Amino acid sequence: MLTRLKGGHVVDPANGRDAAGDVFVEDGVVVEAPQAGREADETIDCTGLIVMAGAIDIHSHIAGGHVNTARLLLPEWHRAFSSRPGETALSRVGWTTEETGLRYAEMGFTTVVEPAMAPSSALHAHLELADTPIIDKATLVVLGNDDLLMSMIREGESAGAIADYVAWTVSASRALGVKCINAGGSAAFKENVRQFGFDDVVPDYGVSSRQIVKSLQTAVRDLGIPHPLHVHCNNLGVPGASSDSIAATIKAAEGDPLHLAHIQFYGYGTEGKRRFSSRGRELAELVNATSEITVDIGQVMFGQTVTISSDELRQFAGSKQASPKKSIIFDHEANGGGVVPMDYKRKSFYNALQWAIGLELFLLIEDPSRVFFTTDHPNGAPFTTYPDIFALLMDRGVRAKWLDALPKSVVKMTSLPEIEREYTLAEIATMTRAAPAKLLGTPDRGHLGAGAVADVAIYRPGEDKAAMFGKAAYVLKDGDLVVRDGTVVKHRYGRALTLRPEADKAMKTRLDRYFDDRYGLSSRWFEVPDGALGREDPFKVVPCRA
Repeated sequence: MLTRLKGGHVVDPANGRDAAGDVFVEDGVVVEAPQAGREADETIDCTGLIVMAGAIDIHSHIAGGHVNTARLLLPEWHRAFSSRPGETALSRVGWTTEETGLRYAEMGFTTVVEPAMAPSSALHAHLELADTPIIDKATLVVLGNDDLLMSMIREGESAGAIADYVAWTVSASRALGVKCINAGGSAAFKENVRQFGFDDVVPDYGVSSRQIVKSLQTAVRDLGIPHPLHVHCNNLGVPGASSDSIAATIKAAEGDPLHLAHIQFYGYGTEGKRRFSSRGRELAELVNATSEITVDIGQVMFGQTVTISSDELRQFAGSKQASPKKSIIFDHEANGGGVVPMDYKRKSFYNALQWAIGLELFLLIEDPSRVFFTTDHPNGAPFTTYPDIFALLMDRGVRAKWLDALPKSVVKMTSLPEIEREYTLAEIATMTRAAPAKLLGTPDRGHLGAGAVADVAIYRPGEDKAAMFGKAAYVLKDGDLVVRDGTVVKHRYGRALTLRPEADKAMKTRLDRYFDDRYGLSSRWFEVPDGALGREDPFKVVPCRA
């Protein structure tokens, strides 16, 4: 069936479109305009509406062990919890796989990446993602605190051997890329280390965080994995030390691509009487000057949320600020982790400055194709706050109103009042569509050119950008109309995007011995089979670069 999206303002920076026109969809993909004489089977009148590709979120914790631990820790935040009232702290999120997919779709998001999947729990993560409706999903598998990798680096094994280990892990876990979280930090935590920098050495292993990051960066590059190594830097949230750590990591890129996650948490200095200040401008300048670096922000927004992370060291330190006063810290093979509830308060000097630092970074990093739209859901805020963030980026007047509600001491510590930049629709489309697709190596999405998957988000324009992006007028997923007037009208299931890099057969034999020694299990128990998910054709394989 041929569908015509008629007369909308098409904003498609990947194809140079920013004007009124038509988009045609057939058999789940975008197609060229039909030849004269052929009429569309269905027409959706988009006159006066904004037409974009479906949005892509590259960093959102929506599945896996940490997410479910948060559910267990905080049952009172579920709308289904006993006799609680309907409007609870996170009721706008729902915390279920069902509502996660629906809420994303209602805002026009059609692809979401879970960025922290442990290899040992990959099957669980994929089972949960398979139950998340509408959206396509992908995962990043976590390496960097695991015994085998650190042992290989310590023993001076070749880059090829390390690449084979990474290839097997990515393929077995059905991931789309590799994540490194405080490289060596969780391993050091097990030896009572409580602060761990980029050049600190993991006890017993004798390898530094820098060595781990560089080894993984090289493996990702050599394997042709499109998405650069995705790095959660050392000393997250520690004033002074955090900005030093990210600066050292940026300089270590040395011309090879590297992606740095939730950099708002690394924009903290120690100036002022509270020993907490913004280094947002300096960090933005460093990113602007280092073309091989891409970043996502991790914007903080005000209200109740929960932090979930495999950075065991950071979560242990942050548990003292838990609100409400309960948390979970767990220690296991490779990365441990923690779940710590957090209530970001508008009247708090520290929380308000965190909010301002994130916006400084969004607005001062010049190239929208190198800065990505995230809250590190749910760590900085639930993803349901995205419409408000779009408004803050696109309207200086909205920012001024929010600034007026902050403590005056915060306004004096941020450059935000001086920043005049307002994002355009084309820049929003670049940051949330075209650039994420390129970063992930998925050229079939993020644009509206012929051959793209027919993931389309259509919005009603208006002065209130939060209202505009909060409820899409229409959303098509693979050509199916799934959202009308901000409400899901059709349930369907997307697929998981995955890589299948080939490892040398000798690595499989070696891993069989390793897993048998460590766990008494064959390595096949750590592989995610197609049939386990209970869905027809659950994966879509993305090719590695040649």
